[in-house]
Amino acid sequence: MKLSRNTTGAILMMMSMAGFTCNDAVIKSVTPYMNVGQIMLIRGILTSILVYIIARRMNALDHIRTLFQPMVALRVLFEVTAAIAYLSALGQIPLGNAASILQSLPLAVTLGAALFLGEPVGWRRWTAIIVGFIGVMIIIRPGPEGFTLASLYVVGSVFSAAARDLVTKRIHAGVSSLSVTLFSAAGNAVAGALLVQPFGGWQPMTGELFWLLALASVLVFVGYQAIIMAMRTGEISFIAPFRYTSLLWAVGLGLVVFGEVPDVWMMTGTAIVIASGLYAFYRENKRKAGL
Repeated sequence: MKLSRNTTGAILMMMSMAGFTCNDAVIKSVTPYMNVGQIMLIRGILTSILVYIIARRMNALDHIRTLFQPMVALRVLFEVTAAIAYLSALGQIPLGNAASILQSLPLAVTLGAALFLGEPVGWRRWTAIIVGFIGVMIIIRPGPEGFTLASLYVVGSVFSAAARDLVTKRIHAGVSSLSVTLFSAAGNAVAGALLVQPFGGWQPMTGELFWLLALASVLVFVGYQAIIMAMRTGEISFIAPFRYTSLLWAVGLGLVVFGEVPDVWMMTGTAIVIASGLYAFYRENKRKAGL
């Protein structure tokens, strides 16, 4: 049975979330031993090599001038910004908390589509967006007892990732997904190289750490490729809710690998964010149906 474009996009989105969240767990495990710049550099190089080999074998590698198409270059910029912010936070807050804040990403995408792409958004979806970001505030708990600067890094990563996803929709269909993935990975490597010294300098690396970063590069490749294909295959309003599957991976990995038990604030805020997001998607589908 042939799957519809939306169903295919949803499956790709779930694959992407599994890849990215497992990558987050691996990266979190190495953050005590090296800085964000070094992690981005090594993972970016390994991912770039992997993608380049696959793209060459599939004859799917576009000319380097593709990078200088405005939408591709802009996507790389937003991708790098999101990565720096998120990786800076991972070593400081529980994996589940970081993933919970990321659940607001579909709402940020809707907000961006309304503000910058002229997509019509009624008062119900505006309310959902506002309520969703109240949920984010509950998770990060601004105040002396719960607030950390790392939480703001994740929020910054959310808005950068939302811009990345909106730009992805604008990339010309003739540009291969593997080329976009390669340019994104290479961009992360370059940014990492520039940040190694400002973030504390190069740290000695054991064989175990290298292989963990090699595993992370494979996982992030799966995440990159799947999300690019998902955003270019299905309708954003249909596939975006499947981002929430990342929370299942994050809470499970956080509990099993890091012994992190979700608190009531995180669970309450996450429930509000997800409910708001699902309602926003519901209203979007009603709008498209003319109801």
